Amino acid sequence: MKLLGDCTRINDAFSSLLELVRGRAGQLYTCTQLMGTLSACHSPVEPDGERMMIDWQALWLTLQLGCWTAVIVFLLGLPLAYWLASGQSWLRTVCGLLLTSPMVLPPTVVGFYLLVVLGPRSPIGQWCEWSFGQTLPFTFPGLVTALVVTNLPYALRPFVAGFARVERQLVESAWCLGASRWRTFWRITFPLAMPGIVSGLVLVFAHAVGEFGVVLMVGGNRPGITRTLSIAIYEDVQALDYARAWYSSLVLLTVALVALGVLSWAEQRLRKQ
Repeated sequence: MKLLGDCTRINDAFSSLLELVRGRAGQLYTCTQLMGTLSACHSPVEPDGERMMIDWQALWLTLQLGCWTAVIVFLLGLPLAYWLASGQSWLRTVCGLLLTSPMVLPPTVVGFYLLVVLGPRSPIGQWCEWSFGQTLPFTFPGLVTALVVTNLPYALRPFVAGFARVERQLVESAWCLGASRWRTFWRITFPLAMPGIVSGLVLVFAHAVGEFGVVLMVGGNRPGITRTLSIAIYEDVQALDYARAWYSSLVLLTVALVALGVLSWAEQRLRKQ
């Protein structure tokens, strides 16, 4: 009887241990499935199941972001730069300092202020939520807005320098001959300032494509919405996937070299003038 009781206790203990092992194994399997799901969500794969060396979705979104930023900066920066280059006053000086301040501030500081200004508690955020049903942070339009504010100084300085190189006598002669200010601007001032304008737009595009701090602060990391190539490189490095980070970095390096080539061409045009 004593032996039977010992066997029963051993059997109960073994059963308890088996149930514990099954529970832990189930938890481990669930965690493994969860990690695999997350990896699949953030790691684009090819049709044959292999992981792509470049996140093409992030690359396409990055190029869209750079193009939209350059277009909006061109539309906003051109009249601002022309006004700043047209004369000297304390108002122009103050506006120039405020508009170029993002150039010397850390990206995280600029991103924090943009979150405050565009957040749901700000007047702009409340208006966006009332009009469009969502706020700007962590969306593609919000990311474009943030990069326009950040990259506007990189366009203003070349724009102003280009307009300042235009001889005042040419503009006044066109006015004396009966040309309107609008016609004079597009027929004389704008073509002569073109090298500076091209330089500014190239700088804006290259800087917007490679921006990281403001993108992370304002846009976060939403695949297909705010996940840019620089964010993808950061994640690849964190995951020790250096091969994939190398290919993505090579794309951004190519963009930078092309931008430097265009800037060199614009500087040569300025010297010829």
